[in-house]
Amino acid sequence: MFGLFQRHRSILDAGLLKGAVDNHSHILYGLDDGVKTQEDSLAILRWLEEQGVSEVWCTPHVMEDVPNTTEGIRARFEELKAVYDGGLRLNLAAEYMIDTLFEERLAQHDLLEHGEEVVLVETSAIAPPINLWTVLERMLKSGYRPLIAHPERYRYMDMSDYKELHNMGCHFQMNLPSIVGFYGESVRQRALYLLDKGWYRMVGSDCHRFRAIQAQYSAKELKKETIEKLSGLMDSSDEI
Repeated sequence: MFGLFQRHRSILDAGLLKGAVDNHSHILYGLDDGVKTQEDSLAILRWLEEQGVSEVWCTPHVMEDVPNTTEGIRARFEELKAVYDGGLRLNLAAEYMIDTLFEERLAQHDLLEHGEEVVLVETSAIAPPINLWTVLERMLKSGYRPLIAHPERYRYMDMSDYKELHNMGCHFQMNLPSIVGFYGESVRQRALYLLDKGWYRMVGSDCHRFRAIQAQYSAKELKKETIEKLSGLMDSSDEI
């Protein structure tokens, strides 16, 4: 009788983190609403390494309310690398809110790229900026590939919006907590839809807190077919 029920597994016990690349995190301490101290950054990195992760992208927020400079982010990254003695490969980019500050940085080509000519961008989860599509087109014309952070979380988008973004050349990055229901069932369903479509190019933790990522990665929510689809993305970065 029990064999009729499908056993759900967690990200951890499914082994999805072995060799994985975390393409989106707020582990770089003291720059935004993510990790606050160097000690916490190091603790998370050591734990991720223990789980088998191979690379981590540090992607602090840049927005009008958190106007981190490229120079300031780079300096903090060098501080972290100087004290981290583990085996993870650490990479640096930023997560840019599409706002006036981003448009200024875009015009100046003052952007921390997520790989060659790829830029991680986000919007509010509730409503888009008025000029969303114009800015994305401007990015493409300027030689940058928009990497849309956690598109499944944008409640204002419908399936036609995702299709248009995909067709215009944008890449999608899934938040792993989305697929285990951390942001709610509607977000999880959107993530499953985009995963089924094959439109995600990479995944990330969007890690802000140590306890949160431990809980998210331990949640037993994944079916076998979802694990199989995720496995092909876990070691993927913008270089695929």
